[in-house]
Amino acid sequence: MNFRGIEVSKHICFENNYSGFNSIMEKIEEIKSKNNFLSVIVGMEPTGHYWKTFATFLHNNGVKVVQVNPYHTKKAKELDDNSQTKSDKKDALVIAKLIKDGRYSTIYFPEGEYANLRNLSNTRLEVSRLLNICKNRIHACVDEYFPEFETVFKSFIKGKVALHILKRIPFPTDILELTLKEIILIIREAAKKSVGKKKAEELIRAAKVVLTPKSWTNLI
Repeated sequence: MNFRGIEVSKHICFENNYSGFNSIMEKIEEIKSKNNFLSVIVGMEPTGHYWKTFATFLHNNGVKVVQVNPYHTKKAKELDDNSQTKSDKKDALVIAKLIKDGRYSTIYFPEGEYANLRNLSNTRLEVSRLLNICKNRIHACVDEYFPEFETVFKSFIKGKVALHILKRIPFPTDILELTLKEIILIIREAAKKSVGKKKAEELIRAAKVVLTPKSWTNLI
């Protein structure tokens, strides 16, 4: 789309790899030559992760890359046709119109150590998010199938022994099927010999308080 809002190219598809990126660069040069453009701006909606590599490739090849707010894209579609339906062709056109009107922000491309720090920071945030999801799922399962477990192990999500028990004998029925000695041996797989009998006895008492129906455990 040129500065007058006139489309200068049809919808283009390409693969998210080096070959696909090169095909887009060739198309950009073709459009510039055909329309006597001195430069072009490529706009993106920063959702997901696919845009990052492509944006970096364009930036490294001297193409100005900008981003539009996904919320603005959504609202612009509603104003154009009173519809929130999505399609690649429709979204590309809306993004082009927003860029033509100057409704975009520039993208910062860090280099060297700054790029490494950003990547490490983003990776840490993502790992922390996934870790919290896993912790919440474990808590939910324990609350549903063995709520008395937390009377034996406080803050069990951080405990090596507690997590080992949940891995080996997670249900009250599992615990009651074993002898005291067998439970002690399981505990000592993850702990020192000084820990064992007392916790095993507490586990058995807790398991007797709330029995998980076998029909439930069969669903896991």
